[in-house]
Amino acid sequence: MSVAPVAPPAEDYKYVNFLETFNCTTINGKIGIALFGVGRAGMIHLNNLSQNKRVNLLYVVEQDNERNKKVEATSGLETTKFVNSSKMDLVLDDPKVQGVVITTPTQTHHAIVVESLNKGKAVFCEKPIANRIKEIKDCYNLAKEKNLPLLCAFNRRFDPSFLNVRDRVRKGELGDKVHIIKSTSRDSPLPSIDYLKTSNGIFHDCAVHDIDLLCWIMGEYPTKVFSTATAHMPHIKAINDHDTVTISLTFPSGGMGNIDLSRFANYGYDQRLEVFGPGGMLQCGNQNTLGVQSYTSGNVREPPIWYSFASRYDEAYKKELEHFLDVIDGKEKLSILSTETLSVCQVASSCEESVRTGKPVEMVYDF
Repeated sequence: MSVAPVAPPAEDYKYVNFLETFNCTTINGKIGIALFGVGRAGMIHLNNLSQNKRVNLLYVVEQDNERNKKVEATSGLETTKFVNSSKMDLVLDDPKVQGVVITTPTQTHHAIVVESLNKGKAVFCEKPIANRIKEIKDCYNLAKEKNLPLLCAFNRRFDPSFLNVRDRVRKGELGDKVHIIKSTSRDSPLPSIDYLKTSNGIFHDCAVHDIDLLCWIMGEYPTKVFSTATAHMPHIKAINDHDTVTISLTFPSGGMGNIDLSRFANYGYDQRLEVFGPGGMLQCGNQNTLGVQSYTSGNVREPPIWYSFASRYDEAYKKELEHFLDVIDGKEKLSILSTETLSVCQVASSCEESVRTGKPVEMVYDF
């Protein structure tokens, strides 16, 4: 008696990736990429770019020469050129470079984005694209004028669990309307003071991820926001920033959103999501480092949750890179639009205003 083959469940995305490799799926040819910055996020992208069979990593561009030398010496990348940021023109004038990945400090993003677009390169940029909404608009207008993709890397959209929640909400599994959506994001480890000084503040550095996630799942942007914030840590207070934040969002559909943030959780990288509606509830809890549980007469123990963003969102970083490559190859359209990026930035700025005034802010979107 023959047994019909059983198809893998749709949720097993790793097996789908394996099948593509096993079946020797052809690629259109390698895409020439230049990476700008090898800091925290930059090293994640360096690893993913160097391991991706679709990528020819042509250049790594870094302002800190000592850092660049150290990365070059340990990377094992024999054909990639490691250059100082003063040689940006040399990199962008290379016709083999089709796209750039920008992970440099926030205040440098705008200039690199503009120069890259003017040189005809597709752009993948860690958020924010620029520090000011007008500059972000200018970048998107330039991308439209040049007919080039500009991807703002809200990587949580590419997390398989969050994507599953979004798809199920949009299909109506929880009913015709979401009543409450809420997220918790607590950082680990505590970022360095040098990073915090140039981070553009907790709302535009951290909160934007949660704002984008909730609005992306809801399919709409809030009409009103209210936020409270404080600094429990003296060194964060000294730079006029906050380490603890709560945000309330009111959506046009009547749904309500809640976000709570912290710069540091001593038990690991705390990332949780919950969506509630008349048809039920969906939850994304924290993910453990191992699938092992210990049962004794005294207690039940689980392994710790992921320590930081690099491990928790490892898969999301890989999938957002694949999306960027697919856009360059013409296989997909950009999934993160200019109006979405601008709306998220405006909500974050309105949250800052709410903290300053102690009052809710009515949202008016002007793009």
